[in-house]
Amino acid sequence: MKIGMNMFLWTTHVGMEHHALLAQLKACGFDGVEIPIFEGDVAHYRTLATMLDDLGLERTAVTAMGDPSMNLIGTAQERARGVDYMRATLDKTQALGASLICGPMHSTLGHFSGSGPTEEEFARSAGSQRQIGAHAADLGITIALEALNRFECYLVNTMDGLAAHLAEIDHPNIRAMYDTFHANIEETDPIGALTRNAGVVAHIHISENDRGVPGRGNIPWAETYAAIRDIGYDGWLTIESFGRGLPELAAATRVWRDFAESPEAVYREGYDHIRRSLGGR
Repeated sequence: MKIGMNMFLWTTHVGMEHHALLAQLKACGFDGVEIPIFEGDVAHYRTLATMLDDLGLERTAVTAMGDPSMNLIGTAQERARGVDYMRATLDKTQALGASLICGPMHSTLGHFSGSGPTEEEFARSAGSQRQIGAHAADLGITIALEALNRFECYLVNTMDGLAAHLAEIDHPNIRAMYDTFHANIEETDPIGALTRNAGVVAHIHISENDRGVPGRGNIPWAETYAAIRDIGYDGWLTIESFGRGLPELAAATRVWRDFAESPEAVYREGYDHIRRSLGGR
């Protein structure tokens, strides 16, 4: 398994100005980083890939859609905009040199209809995802969709629900991500949710129940890592944490207080937590 660090703790747009921080993450022992893909063109991500290669850092990517005008379960026009956004995002992902992108790329983050998902919305989603999956396949990229808690989205909240939707989508490049934070909120049995759906899991986020330092909270870590080993998972274990430094991201993730004394505490202690839990790797 590989250990990664999601850059959302510092920024939504990684650039050359983050070279020193990325070098620190490499020195700490991380195999790679998870790069947010929002602004910037293909050339930017190609340049970033060169810097990461020089540092010896592998990478995955992450994105989300917060604009209801490009809603993959909305009107035909909204869906078309969403598919175009995702195709452009996948082009940037390829330029970055990442073969996996994760996140809630099934619907608009924080946008609600006032009721639960409808069969029509699931059908719209499946159609959108098949179009996106076709482009991902051409680029050799796996998309790991994320089940989010009910306070952030309404289409897919549980791993069982996500797995059922993936079966409907039926595309080899569209798979699932398991996130310990969201599972802790929505699953009555977080460990069972992982093991039951192991066949669709392509990526795992290691995130504490308060979004702070992994290992300090109440996630059942021993059982979680035992399940990760038991299912034969051999992908990324990527730490995801958030801070207050970016007001827009803090608002989107409902971060109103500091969860750790410093970002360095999150990544250093988080890295050690994963390594110890894996038995020294």
